[in-house]
Amino acid sequence: METVIRGLGTYIFLLIIFRISGKRTLYEATVFDFVLLLIIAETVDSALLGKDESITNTLILILTLLFTDIVFSLLKQRFGGFGKVVDGVPIILLDNGQLLHERLRKVRVDESDILQSARELQGLQRLDQIKYAILEKDGKITIIPKKEE
Repeated sequence: METVIRGLGTYIFLLIIFRISGKRTLYEATVFDFVLLLIIAETVDSALLGKDESITNTLILILTLLFTDIVFSLLKQRFGGFGKVVDGVPIILLDNGQLLHERLRKVRVDESDILQSARELQGLQRLDQIKYAILEKDGKITIIPKKEE
C-alpha cells in the first residue's frame, strides 16, 4: 500500500510542478532542461520505490501510475473544468499585430518566440503580418496570419 501512496503522491506533485513551470518548458526543451529532467527522473525513482526494489513493487508502481493517468483522463473528459486546471487553456499572445505583454510575461514567452513560430509555420517575418499568435495547451505557438488586402 505504501507503494501506491508514494506513486499517487509523486504523480500529483510532478503534475503540479510541471503545470506551474509553464507550457513552454516541456515543448521546447533545451539541453539544460533535458539534463534537469534526467536528474528529476533519477530522484523520483528512488523516492517512488523506497527500499523495496523488487519486481513486484515495481510492477505495482507502474500499474498505480498507469491507473492514475487513466483516471485523470476520464476526469478531464467528464469534467471540463478539471481538464482546464490540469492541461490549461490556449492563450492569445498577440492580437492583430499587438503583443499582449502581461500574458507574455505570465507564460514566459517573448517576441522572438512568436517570430520564430511565424517564420517556421507561415513564412512571416514581422509582427504586423500576424492577426493572432496563440500559445496552445501543448506549448506550441499557433500563428494566424492577417489576410492580404
